[in-house]
Amino acid sequence: MKTAVVQEPPVYLDLAASMERAVGLIEKAAAEGAKLIVFPEAWFPGYPTFVWRLPPGAGMGKTDELFARMQANAIDLSRGGMIPLQEAARENEMVIVAGYHELDGAVSGSTLYNSCVIIDADGQIANNHRKLMPTNPERMVWGFGDGSGLKVVETAVGRIGALICWENYMPLARFAMYAQDIDIYVAPTWDSGDTWLATMQHIAREGGCWVIGCATALEVSDIPTDIPHYDELFPNKDEWVNPGDAVIYKPFGGVMAGPMHQEKGLLLAEIDPSEARASRRKFDVAGHYARPDVFSLTVNRAVQPPATFSD
Repeated sequence: MKTAVVQEPPVYLDLAASMERAVGLIEKAAAEGAKLIVFPEAWFPGYPTFVWRLPPGAGMGKTDELFARMQANAIDLSRGGMIPLQEAARENEMVIVAGYHELDGAVSGSTLYNSCVIIDADGQIANNHRKLMPTNPERMVWGFGDGSGLKVVETAVGRIGALICWENYMPLARFAMYAQDIDIYVAPTWDSGDTWLATMQHIAREGGCWVIGCATALEVSDIPTDIPHYDELFPNKDEWVNPGDAVIYKPFGGVMAGPMHQEKGLLLAEIDPSEARASRRKFDVAGHYARPDVFSLTVNRAVQPPATFSD
């Protein structure tokens, strides 16, 4: 089964144009024979790299301006914001895993979440997961997700689960994935480099599953100059803001493809989801190697609304 990992930038903070670009990438991957495509963390419509470049106190006003543009270009599932991707999945018979800014339009209409959606090949949303813990300055722009999306779901290409960026350093969250018979473990991220790649390899060995690491390859030249405070945020116009480092690891940790460093395009590879179960004969962390008599984990997957109403 051919898999495509997107290492192209979105049209930064422009949702409509990013959707159009994404559909083109899906069609390109389909022409290559791919049945699964993965987009990086917050790809729709771009990771808020500015949170790492502005001081949380003195830069608050500037963050407000940038957040307003993020908010105006976020996706609201309650208003059909994923329909273009759902149609592309159905038309190309492809499973899509995509990171995006989610606007909670059904509740406050204001809070954004760092979310990851899994769309099956029939165009139906199989799962939506909100990042449990935004990392450090990410908390200036994203709310905390609940456990309702901590699911591994059956799709046309196998059982898929996803954790976002540094959620992959949370051992209990990883174990929650392993304990649901996962074939393909997807890690949309903004991280890159040797330590991150070692983490991806460790997860493949620990979980006995395919692991796909996927970050946006982004240069300053990819960012529109009309972004508020552009020159202050990006003084080095030749900078690689993120090198990407898309990678696919085999069950038990061998490299299948990548890492793709400071390049743009699609990382393509043939994977066999059934190899995940076979690899766990030797080490099955949630099966024959588990000790539930010694250790236990309870995962609360209930939706946590801020208010309930009785009319």
